[in-house]
Amino acid sequence: MKRIACHFGIILLFFMALECKAQVTDNIFRVLSDANSARVVALGGMPLAIHDGDLQTAAFNPSAISPAMNNQMSLSYVGDFQLGTNYATAQYSHTFEKLGSFAASVLYYNYGTMQYVSENGNVDGGTFTPSNYAFILGWGRELTDKWSIGANLKYVGCQYEIGRAGALGVDVAATYWSYSNWAFTLAGRNIGRQLFAVEMYNEDKWLPFSLDFMVSKKLAHLPLTVFMGYHDIQRWNMSFDDPLHLHDTYDPTTGDYTKPSKAVQFFTNLGCHLLLGGELELGKNLVLRASYNYDTHNKMTVPQKRTLVGLSAGFGVKVKAFQIDYAFSRYNVASASHFLTLRLDLSKF
Repeated sequence: MKRIACHFGIILLFFMALECKAQVTDNIFRVLSDANSARVVALGGMPLAIHDGDLQTAAFNPSAISPAMNNQMSLSYVGDFQLGTNYATAQYSHTFEKLGSFAASVLYYNYGTMQYVSENGNVDGGTFTPSNYAFILGWGRELTDKWSIGANLKYVGCQYEIGRAGALGVDVAATYWSYSNWAFTLAGRNIGRQLFAVEMYNEDKWLPFSLDFMVSKKLAHLPLTVFMGYHDIQRWNMSFDDPLHLHDTYDPTTGDYTKPSKAVQFFTNLGCHLLLGGELELGKNLVLRASYNYDTHNKMTVPQKRTLVGLSAGFGVKVKAFQIDYAFSRYNVASASHFLTLRLDLSKF
């Protein structure tokens, strides 16, 4: 087992070095970075440092895949009622005694109906529906009573009118949990690149790689689990100069643009890497969740306007063999997304 863990660590470090050369920000496969299950979204949309047998966590943290997920099924739906977008995910997990535990996920993203419009703004008639889809096969194994490792193999495709493209990638992760209710996860996500493209003129062929370190702590005298994380370790600069964000940086008399001080830039970048969330258990069957992601707020908020962009919240309810999770996330000022996940333990039927 130690040899397997050593080899796994070497592979992770190799891909870290490879991907850090291409520090990807956004491309047509950015959808792989968007969480789509209610619990993951409510806690910040990152690989959660938990090991409690919840199938929802498998797509972002393959080291969470365990025998406790055996014969589980998870169905998720995401709707943005103002923009007309809809996402759906189906997952299933099965454990083999000698091979380990596996989790298969199918993701589909529908961005609504769009009209054909010419360059000068005239509606030409007719509509089309852009979409993304992904197939993920995950594997996880518990090395000891404190260590687990895992990997995801994923294929992602997109269809934008006549344009289409496909890419292949992997995730690798390791989780350590202690008897004092601490848990630590290191995950390298979206390691891979584009395989083909037809009528898609994107210059960035790499997947949106991210190296994330997540921590959780279940408090001893309060039914609360605190989640903290530092994401996108592979790049420091997370901020950008927005020409529309001129508050306190533009002098209307001279027309000069003054960049923020180095201290402001440092703390802005630091804040964009950090994540904070919590999960409060109210009895055995009800859980409340909330998190805040400053990176989302910094990128999507509107200058001189107070918003809830970056805040996510939700709850989970257990009913015998069922678990229902709901989450609300504010990704921009225009609308909010609603996430609903139904998890079933098929062994109890």
